[in-house]
Amino acid sequence: MSTQFRASYYQHNGSAITTAPSLHSCSSFIISKLPDHPLSGNERSLVLGTSLSFNSNKETTSVIRRRKRKNFEHGIVASSSNAAAPIWESWKPQKGSSNPSLSDILWPSAGAFAAMAILGKMDQILAPKGFSITIAPLGAVCAVLFATPSTPAARKYNVFMSQIGCAAIGVLAFSIFGPGWLARSAGLAASIAFMIYARAPHPPAASLPILFIDGVKLHSLNFWYALFPGAAGCIILCLIQEIVCYLKDNVKF
Repeated sequence: MSTQFRASYYQHNGSAITTAPSLHSCSSFIISKLPDHPLSGNERSLVLGTSLSFNSNKETTSVIRRRKRKNFEHGIVASSSNAAAPIWESWKPQKGSSNPSLSDILWPSAGAFAAMAILGKMDQILAPKGFSITIAPLGAVCAVLFATPSTPAARKYNVFMSQIGCAAIGVLAFSIFGPGWLARSAGLAASIAFMIYARAPHPPAASLPILFIDGVKLHSLNFWYALFPGAAGCIILCLIQEIVCYLKDNVKF
């Protein structure tokens, strides 16, 4: 298979007329431009014909075509720019990340300690009334806010939208299905759908429906559970996060 083209150049009255081929076509083509009248003595004409042939091996071409046809039939798509990473890559530390400094480790840890200490003190105050603000999901919130403050899950919108919405979904699922696996499954599924729809992914909030359904002491809160203890506890954690981020940026060692 070959592709040939010609380029003809004419010089008419001292001006050059150039006709160049387009390489967008894969079929054979010829481009030429001839004058409409015979050339006189004062009209000089210079015609340059150039032909290029690109010959490919027929056997190689047929092999490639058969291979492409076979891959297409089996649904195999190859991509040179997006090569699939080995499955074990996700089990390794992220490439290019430098070792954290001592201050990057100490301040988030100190913030988590302070958060749980403050919430524990509040539990002592609320104990006579039978309430507790310290719940397991707030530990996951501390990890998100203090260790990864720049991730989408740590945005204030994500935190409070998901905490309030998922807690309310848990109460609603319990009211409809009662205690049991169906309420837990429906509550978790609805919470994930809500976070995706609201564009507020915040993983710790997904545990709030299950916590309410299985926590008998929380049933008396009813829909107040949407605000307490999850959202109320996050207010304290967000305040501590501001202090932790300030210390990480300004006090390094």
